[in-house]
Amino acid sequence: MKEKNAGSWKKKVLIGGLAFLLVVLFITSLFGKKGLIEISRARKNYAALEKEIEQLKQEKSRLEREIADLEKNPKAVERAARGQLWMVTPDEKVLIKKKK
Repeated sequence: MKEKNAGSWKKKVLIGGLAFLLVVLFITSLFGKKGLIEISRARKNYAALEKEIEQLKQEKSRLEREIADLEKNPKAVERAARGQLWMVTPDEKVLIKKKK
């Protein structure tokens, strides 16, 4: 009778140990450093960074076109000076509207 109880007890400990190991593996696969949640977060971050890179590429392209236009077109230089530096020609009059 003692042999059955001893064997049964060992079997229960083995099953309990395996169950505990499986639970630990499951939890670490979800929440660990390289778990599913961290991978999902990294993918979202990656997608956001790719979107930002695309926006920056578009901005770079626009600025390169603007530079090329300013280098080749004197009217573009004048337009930029008027818009950004408030430059006027001597025969122009400037009207300033007061804020209330």
